[in-house]
Amino acid sequence: MNPPEDVLAALRELRAGDLPTHGGRTLAYVYDSGLSEVDSLGAAAHALASSANGLDPTAFPSLLRMENDLVSAASALLGDVPGVVGSVTSGGTESCLLAVLAARDAHPSVATPSIVLPTTAHAAFHKAAHLFGLRRIDVPVDPVTFRADPAAMAAAIDDSTVLVVASAPSYAHGVLDPIASIAASALDRGVRMHVDACIGGWVLPYFARLGADVPPFDFRVPGVTSISVDLHKYAYCPKGTSVLLHASAELRRTHYFASAAWPGYTMLNTTIQSTRSGGPLAAAWAVVNHLGSDGYLSLAASTREAVSRIRSGISELPGLRILGDPVSTLIAFTGEDGFDLFTVADEMKARGWYVQPQFAHLSSPANLHLTVTAANHGSEKEFLTDLAASVDAARAAGPVVVEAAVAEFVAALDPATLTSEQFAGLLAAAGLGGDAGLPERMAPINALLATAPAPLRERLLLEFLGALYTP
Repeated sequence: MNPPEDVLAALRELRAGDLPTHGGRTLAYVYDSGLSEVDSLGAAAHALASSANGLDPTAFPSLLRMENDLVSAASALLGDVPGVVGSVTSGGTESCLLAVLAARDAHPSVATPSIVLPTTAHAAFHKAAHLFGLRRIDVPVDPVTFRADPAAMAAAIDDSTVLVVASAPSYAHGVLDPIASIAASALDRGVRMHVDACIGGWVLPYFARLGADVPPFDFRVPGVTSISVDLHKYAYCPKGTSVLLHASAELRRTHYFASAAWPGYTMLNTTIQSTRSGGPLAAAWAVVNHLGSDGYLSLAASTREAVSRIRSGISELPGLRILGDPVSTLIAFTGEDGFDLFTVADEMKARGWYVQPQFAHLSSPANLHLTVTAANHGSEKEFLTDLAASVDAARAAGPVVVEAAVAEFVAALDPATLTSEQFAGLLAAAGLGGDAGLPERMAPINALLATAPAPLRERLLLEFLGALYTP
């Protein structure tokens, strides 16, 4: 056996190559409160309950109590309406999957069920439609504000529709869809309405208490039947926890699963998973109880100030433009005078910051995406100074040019028939062949991917993902 200290040393060495998860320099994927005791508390609580199994609440009643407490806390934050029930899931995607599954299974007589969603809805709903066999009706959003169009959403509802979706806020641009108008149309047609508040559900209510103009988006809105809110985002809990709320137990029933048709124990599942470690649940319960309403209000105030400073600073930088009117904690901005945004992302990484590139889609141009947290408070000036320097460097470097031969090679690829040999050729052309791994600068790769239509980009990235996950 390897000594435990050697194994941990090896793990620390592996982790040294990762993006930093604390300090506010990774503006995607992670949510940092900036409070060290939150991390230590979550880790200790996780360790206390990691061996408990959420599969059977009668065997581990502590997990049942903690889950009910978290659902109650989320319900109180999102309308405090009697009758609301919920489940703790592994993340936002699972919450969204279960909302779609519940809607589909509530209408077994609909031969080809459909979901109506704006084109800015999270791709988790695409995954749900794919997995559960629903027809997806994608409704264009306003090309300038990127908000869902209530009239177009209403017109898209038909007799096959089992669920309508809107975002609070949408991930790509951080804008809040007109929830009340969309929910009214769903209610009028007798269709379920899900609000994806995975990002905003735990922070927008506190922004409202701080004076922000946040239109109602929760269960106070007639017609809203379910809401997803992630605890591992702005509740600042360790990863692996989200809450799916339903307006009633009847609405929740169809996302449960049961099977007694085998010789083992009767399988009962409240989520897609069966066995679930109690660790993430206990960690979330501990953090939520530690911070409380006052703690979250303070964190929201720091986050709101950081968002305001960063947004104002970006708006003042020549050549940059904020997309839409973000109301929460997400900011997307584009460039307007010819410099390469992917180069800006590389330059920011060289300066110790990770900003997330987003490809152009419909009316949304290529842009850089920021997830701002409480940990960004106090470092806004440094971020903006480095952003300005990165834009200047991108201007000086000039546009990223994809070689004509490579562009032609990509254009000739058919995602439906892409072979391993063709993919290997593309990797070699992009400088990703062999054991070289990812290059330090991703702008040339992103520029190449930007030339590919979405279906081809999906296939190329899936092939690359498969190559990464090959021992």
